[in-house]
Amino acid sequence: MAASPGELRSSDAAARVKVTEIFHSIQGEALFAGWPTIFVRLTGCPLRCRYCDSTYAFGGGTWWTIDEIVRHASTLGARHVCVTGGEPLAQPRCPVLLEALCDAGYIVCLETGGAHDISVVDPRVSRIVDIKTPGSGECARNRLENLPLLNSNDALKLVITSRDDYEWARDFVRTHAGLPCPIFFSPSWHDVSPRDLAEWILADRLDVRLQLQLHKLLWGEAPGR
Repeated sequence: MAASPGELRSSDAAARVKVTEIFHSIQGEALFAGWPTIFVRLTGCPLRCRYCDSTYAFGGGTWWTIDEIVRHASTLGARHVCVTGGEPLAQPRCPVLLEALCDAGYIVCLETGGAHDISVVDPRVSRIVDIKTPGSGECARNRLENLPLLNSNDALKLVITSRDDYEWARDFVRTHAGLPCPIFFSPSWHDVSPRDLAEWILADRLDVRLQLQLHKLLWGEAPGR
């Protein structure tokens, strides 16, 4: 039976994660772009991508219990919850949080950098998994063992920083053709023109989706938006 907010199993309620911020905004990326969404940004990340827009989540943060997070989410008035970071899966109790949010009736997605095992994630969660391009500086950290675990409820995301990055991403997609989930190409905010990326995708007839970061178009790079 699904638990309502405040009625989690005692072991779940007592578990803690370190949180940088919780806020209500518009989802800007991937499968649920456009939906009002509660964002739970967990603290910490082992990666240092060159284009990272959430470096403020690398340290600090405040410990919250799972119960406190679910209770707070219930006050923010959205059906969608996105657990992001930092790197959420770097915290061992992140899967407990995801399960609790699903049990509370939310539509839940996880944004992960792709260097951690996604098999630990509740199957009700949509997993938005990065594939790091060479321009990120973290290409060697891609966990390709995650690819066979993907399903139609998930998505892959590749951030493109240059024409060379695009060609690498294009070849990656062709090498791994037949994945069951959508693949998003997103221009790095300061590095690649969205129009250029659109033209490259069309010229190569790639079966991928162009993604613009809607939240940045609305509010720029303001944290918590």
